Amino acid sequence: MSDDTFWYKGIIFPRAHGSPEVLRKVQEEFVLKDEDVVTVTFPKSGTNWLIEILCLIHSKGDTKWVQSVRIWERSPWIESEPGFASANKKEGPRLLTSHLPIHLFPKSFFNSKAKVIYVMRNPKDIIVSSYFFWNSINGFKKPKSVEQCLEWFLEGK
Repeated sequence: MSDDTFWYKGIIFPRAHGSPEVLRKVQEEFVLKDEDVVTVTFPKSGTNWLIEILCLIHSKGDTKWVQSVRIWERSPWIESEPGFASANKKEGPRLLTSHLPIHLFPKSFFNSKAKVIYVMRNPKDIIVSSYFFWNSINGFKKPKSVEQCLEWFLEGK
């Protein structure tokens, strides 16, 4: 792949906000608390949509927090460098977000009562969503077709 990605334990990651060192820290050192709620999704599966709903539930329907605080501050991505730092500073109960597979998930989870909300989406919908997403942003290799996006998906890229 290109310089904008790296491989860690068999999974490809964007280099933009993460590194192998942060992923190691997340798995080995990050402490999930009993009152935490972690949204875990495969990329392009409705992550932000779910975070918005959870934030509204967390704020008892008060939209002021949702409208005034950026989504990645309300529910930081634990595998990103800024998200890892932010999550470690937050007091509970924390809303957290991750795309990490189970074998890279924080080890502390398995001894906690933290709640995980896992979202599954039809892979066909993920492919279509990914195709349009990657073609709408700069700085990453763009798929030439939905078929190429499917090939990358099947290759684990």
